[in-house]
Amino acid sequence: MSVSDETAVTTDGIILSDAAAAKVKSLLEQEGREDLALRVAVQPGGCSGLRYQLFFDERSLDGDVVKEFDGVRVVTDRMSAPYLGGASIDFVDTIEKQGFTIDNPNATGSCACGDSFS
Repeated sequence: MSVSDETAVTTDGIILSDAAAAKVKSLLEQEGREDLALRVAVQPGGCSGLRYQLFFDERSLDGDVVKEFDGVRVVTDRMSAPYLGGASIDFVDTIEKQGFTIDNPNATGSCACGDSFS
């Protein structure tokens, strides 16, 4: 399922593109751990006030929002979820840039690095 397909039917929670799901799956295989999920969180900091955190996590916290994309579990804590509703995570691999990108409709502003928003 592509991001545009999911956007049409999903307005809550995080949307993980096929490319991002494939990359996360590959990284999890390298870790050799099937019990990990991709945790996406929002923390205070960065140039614009809030910054994204993406990391593998084995914990399950009260109030976690869990979604699955092609076998990849994506977890968001209950405090971060309102900031990330409808946010799309993609993975780009070009000559200019490699890494995860987040397109967040809730962000009113962001810094040039793309790691923080307001």
